[in-house]
Amino acid sequence: MSETYVECLVAKSGSWLMRFLKTLFIMLTVVFVIIGMVFVPGLLVAIVTGVAAYFTYMNADIEYEYLYLDREISVDKVMAKSRRKKMGSYNLEQMEIFAPLNSHRLDSYRNRQLKTLDYSSGVAAQPEKRYMMIWNGSTKIILEPNAEMIKAIQGVSPRKVFTD
Repeated sequence: MSETYVECLVAKSGSWLMRFLKTLFIMLTVVFVIIGMVFVPGLLVAIVTGVAAYFTYMNADIEYEYLYLDREISVDKVMAKSRRKKMGSYNLEQMEIFAPLNSHRLDSYRNRQLKTLDYSSGVAAQPEKRYMMIWNGSTKIILEPNAEMIKAIQGVSPRKVFTD
């Protein structure tokens, strides 16, 4: 049996709030380091703002990596191109439907109260590039796969994958 391997990387669009907070915390850290040279409590505040700057920096630049291998999609979150966190692994045998976000085939699933996981860029493009996968009857997963990944998924489950 031949295994199909497809990898796709999608950058999440950064919000202006995260960019603003990152810049603010970096500037506050520099200011409190300078103040800390004269007053010791300023260094403590500089440490706190430095830690806050680090975490906002890590969360301001996020990418999602989809990996399709042997009937399974793995999703990883890559933060600032340096840290990786596994978000989930989804077996395609438990998939109910995979279709574009604005497809009429998803109409019967829209009013369901399902847990929603958004691993896309968050940008609504024309034509719609984001796809919704209903997985295990309880989870809505929003992805933004490339054409090669859609073709690989469609090869495994042709009756569940729609590209309209």
